Amino acid sequence: MVKRFFTVIIVLILGVSCSSSSDDSPEGGGKDNFDRGVVLINLADNIIIPSLQDLNSKLEDLNSKKDIFIATPNQENLDNLRTSWLAAYKVWQYVEMHNIGKAEEILYYFQMNIYPTNTADIEENISSGNYDLTHVNNNDAVGFPALDYMLYGLGVNDDAEILVKYTTNADAANYKTYLSDVVVQMKNLTETVLNDWTSSYRTTFIGSTSNTASSAYNKLVNDFIFYYEKGLRANKIGTPAGNFSTNPLPDRVEALYNKEASKVLALEALKATQDFFNGKKYNGNTEDKGYNSHLQSLNKENLGNLVNSQFNTARQKINDLEDSFYNQINTDNTKVTQAYDALQLNVVSLKVDMLQAFNISVDYVDADGD
Repeated sequence: MVKRFFTVIIVLILGVSCSSSSDDSPEGGGKDNFDRGVVLINLADNIIIPSLQDLNSKLEDLNSKKDIFIATPNQENLDNLRTSWLAAYKVWQYVEMHNIGKAEEILYYFQMNIYPTNTADIEENISSGNYDLTHVNNNDAVGFPALDYMLYGLGVNDDAEILVKYTTNADAANYKTYLSDVVVQMKNLTETVLNDWTSSYRTTFIGSTSNTASSAYNKLVNDFIFYYEKGLRANKIGTPAGNFSTNPLPDRVEALYNKEASKVLALEALKATQDFFNGKKYNGNTEDKGYNSHLQSLNKENLGNLVNSQFNTARQKINDLEDSFYNQINTDNTKVTQAYDALQLNVVSLKVDMLQAFNISVDYVDADGD
């Protein structure tokens, strides 16, 4: 009887599977008449493109400040360069999650924010003067984390030691060149992604509304959740706090060498994800169509409210941390793990409950074991 029961279940499952069409068919059943196009238009025109434009502007300023510093490597110009670096890094938190279109094609994220940066590779590149920053082996030797090291990590005791690297050190010219090359690469990559959005990809993007694994809507939903789960929850909080290892790993924090920006960047990333969920315009207070609107159309207001409530709880926990996550982990790691736990609550709400409501399947592999 037991074997017959399972046989019937298997036959039913196979029957349902066979009744489905190819990858271009809806990912799930149920009636969903929500206009996904209005969400894609809002996300493209009011969040994705404006954030890329702002990042591009911030990187232009970073490039300008870099040129001034290279011409005259002194404390004032170093401070100005650092300020410009952090301003661009904060905007990056709004851009990183949009790993779609040209960004996915050129592996934009991997060349902008892989941390911890590989200081040995950076020093080897500087010493040899022979490198290809676009090569996959240099993904952890470029981008914002590489600049974090170049602007804060070259001196053990004070900024004077850092300035020596760019002035009287035997490889001073190479340090300047490498600093310049990293900034220019970041600017060029961002321009490539932005130009693609404004020239052609926007049209493709806003028209890809079907409920299929390859549609822009479904891919972007998955990118959003992946970023929240991995880029924010795991990379910024969980991995350094030791949630996936035997012991805490404080040297894995974002902005390791700056020692003051980890919290700022995490809060910006959290705001970016919550704003995106609610369709809130970049650098504005107006909310338009977003994932929360889609949930409301499905009579899932309670889920949307829960997601926002959990975003707010996570913000409170992150606000309880020191500006330096490195110091926080070394002095009182419990608070960091509590922040991770608060972030984790929304993984279930977004990755399980929201995806089920949208009839969208997860398109990435969860390797955290959580």
